[in-house]
Amino acid sequence: MNNKINQLQSGTPNAATNSEQRESESRQPGQASRLWGGRFEKSTDEMINEFQASINFDKRMYREDIEGSQAHAKMLAAQKIISDDDAEKICAGLQKILSDIDAGKFDFSVALEDIHMNVEKVLTDAIGEAGGRLHTARSRNDQVALDTHLYMRRQVREVQRLILNLQTELVKAAEKNRDVIFPGYTHLQRAQPILFAHHLLAYFSMLQRDFARFDGVYQRADLMPLGAGALAGTTFPIDRNFVARELNFGAIYSNSLDAVSDRDYLLEFLSAASILMVHLSRLSEEIILWCSREFSFIELDDAHCTGSSMMPQKKNPDVPELVRGKTGRVVGHLTALLMTVKALPLAYNKDLQEDKEGVFDALDTVKFSLAVFAQIVAGMKVRRENMRRAVEEDFSNATDVADYLVKKNLPFRQAHEVSGKLVHACIAHGIYLKDLTLEEFKEFSPLFDVDIFDAIKPETCVAARNSLGGTSYEQVDAQISAAKDWLTNHGNDN
Repeated sequence: MNNKINQLQSGTPNAATNSEQRESESRQPGQASRLWGGRFEKSTDEMINEFQASINFDKRMYREDIEGSQAHAKMLAAQKIISDDDAEKICAGLQKILSDIDAGKFDFSVALEDIHMNVEKVLTDAIGEAGGRLHTARSRNDQVALDTHLYMRRQVREVQRLILNLQTELVKAAEKNRDVIFPGYTHLQRAQPILFAHHLLAYFSMLQRDFARFDGVYQRADLMPLGAGALAGTTFPIDRNFVARELNFGAIYSNSLDAVSDRDYLLEFLSAASILMVHLSRLSEEIILWCSREFSFIELDDAHCTGSSMMPQKKNPDVPELVRGKTGRVVGHLTALLMTVKALPLAYNKDLQEDKEGVFDALDTVKFSLAVFAQIVAGMKVRRENMRRAVEEDFSNATDVADYLVKKNLPFRQAHEVSGKLVHACIAHGIYLKDLTLEEFKEFSPLFDVDIFDAIKPETCVAARNSLGGTSYEQVDAQISAAKDWLTNHGNDN
């Protein structure tokens, strides 16, 4: 066997030449100081060290890494794989490292690659031989999987909390503006008058589905992978149920290959996050339109806008524009991870290191977007007069003219044609349906009577749409009540 390998194994003084000694001493750190370096004689190229290191982004999982290691150490002691004394030293040492990191007193090293090796190296330096026993019956493959599962469980609940906060503000805005009539659109053309509260509550419903999707993400993240080893389990008599109980996991991976290679829960997170961001992007687009001079339906709080360095009159909706723009980033992260895992053979491959940066960035983006949107909705001023004017100066009540005639026993297709001809005539004369006289109505159908004028009022049009889930005052009141109940049941008391 090569002399240098012998010397590294035995720990005895070497008889290397001076040049060999200088080569060994110049390694920063030497392969022997790496936790995986026993197999290697030659130092890893520094550029490769930088390329493969993940510490710059996975250090945010330090709390989960330490929590998982403490549970693992307790299990090893309970199974008599290590001594109780070693387990106590390990857990106390890890707790000190946690305190140091929280206090900003921990120096992370790129040379040690990742959060796992950074923590274990400092632990071993601090407590000696006991620290070297922590990794017994464990691989970085199942360790990183454990950290990521723990991290995602916590982050998913945080995302859901922020969803609830935004939903709360939507309900408050709906309740505050429950009588405000607003032009409903299809194809971005005015279609039918609705309540503005009804429009806001549509986004509440979208966020309900988002919340449920994240419940699914949590369920898939609530699987305990530790004990899978590198891929095939371990020869030590470990107790995976012990660790699962310590870490409050609901279930344990039943297949070790799957445990270390599964990234479905991250794909599901990115999918749920992408759909959520698409919802926020749609709301962003509407808010951008509504606060423009052309619509002038709302005004955003000054705190959520910026001005122009050249045009002093400008009040730009930068925040919703940024949310709309950042949606592409999150969707891009989903696509990137799908492409990363699409052809990976079992079990672990270094490619899987690419899962974290995109997931972490998506988390940051989603949490920022939800938090800032709650502020935007809370701070926006509704210009109800402009909304009302919009539904009076259009033909969004044309369907109600047709419905009026149907209730007088005219077949709908004929009623639709009559209403269309009325609209055409009004456009030709530059007036609206409300401007017609009863005699002019009767020119198009003798079924019209004086009650047509009440039938085409915006309030009547809204109130008449009283089908379940419709825009009537009664239905919207019921939707607000149901939304408040849902929030209370999910931990947010509106």
